[in-house]
Amino acid sequence: MTKLIYRRRQTARPRPHSGEPTYGPLTQDELQLSARNHSMPLEALREDVTPPGMHYVLTHFDIPQITDGSWHLRIGGAVEMAMELSLAALKKDPAISIPVTLECAGNGRSLLKPRPLSQPWVLEGVGTAVWTGVPLAYLLAQARVEPEAVEVVFTGVDEGIQGGVRQQYARSLPIAEALRPDVVLAYKMNGSELPPQHGYPLRLVVPGWYGMASVKWLQSIKVVTAPFHGFQQAVAYRYQHNANDAGTPVSRIRVRSLMVPPGIPDFFTRRRFLPRGPVMLRGRAWSGEGAVTGVEVGIDGKWVHAHLDKPAGSFAWRGWSLPWVADPGHHELACRATDATGAVQPLEQHWNYQGMGNNVVQRVRVTVE
Repeated sequence: MTKLIYRRRQTARPRPHSGEPTYGPLTQDELQLSARNHSMPLEALREDVTPPGMHYVLTHFDIPQITDGSWHLRIGGAVEMAMELSLAALKKDPAISIPVTLECAGNGRSLLKPRPLSQPWVLEGVGTAVWTGVPLAYLLAQARVEPEAVEVVFTGVDEGIQGGVRQQYARSLPIAEALRPDVVLAYKMNGSELPPQHGYPLRLVVPGWYGMASVKWLQSIKVVTAPFHGFQQAVAYRYQHNANDAGTPVSRIRVRSLMVPPGIPDFFTRRRFLPRGPVMLRGRAWSGEGAVTGVEVGIDGKWVHAHLDKPAGSFAWRGWSLPWVADPGHHELACRATDATGAVQPLEQHWNYQGMGNNVVQRVRVTVE
């Protein structure tokens, strides 16, 4: 019996996080993660482009210390011509600049009951930046991908242990996604050199996908002829019913909208206070599955269609606005978006073991004085 139990433990799927879901208060480990990582203040939704210091950051391990002279990008695997490129060489290649909304796949995790134990995002694990760099498809064309290639694996410099597995952070993309013209190897963010926390000197940016696909501190690109089964691909970032469920992979961003909280906040509760009278409600909406086609604003349970601004790009958030005459008393505001596939934000979030892909409707409590 002892041997049987031992074998089961040895062959069980490693868990991506440190413990089971809980109903209790935040743990010390969660507080430590939330101190290391950084969310975007909701008032930053006023900006078309998020300043780097306000853009969300999730760092799995440590931020590497990298100097220009010691860093090179290696491209190899199932290609006819392997390459090794310096940052200076990359900057001589054709470049594009593209506005992209990135969102953490675990955004909203802390709102789930029971709460999956990991980075305890509320709603602010998001940001939009203009990324400048070399189209990945251009470099893959230079390397001449072999016909039998099925995926491209991206490995970062950052290293650590997760689920008991020592690893460098690595993810893959299907070859068709990797060859999209808008997937970029970025060395600039909002026109300036990448900050260390955003992947200096080079990172991948995959428009439309949750942020885990956009590997930072990129070290190597390997074209492979069989599916990649690294930890971040096969174990982490899965939609699972329970710990033993193999699940399905997380990929594109689900439709979501957020509101700029109106008025002024209470320091501790963040409840909003504003004077009576006309106020313009504003926010942003985005989706990795298709263009946002509509946003509704809920005022005490009654839904009204908002005005949509012109989109800044195919994978950048879209502004919305709605005038409201605020009457004295307590109110609940909400917003929900619809995308071109017909997907609509849910009023109640479906639970999953890792707390991924949460896009439940935001609710904002306000008191009109």
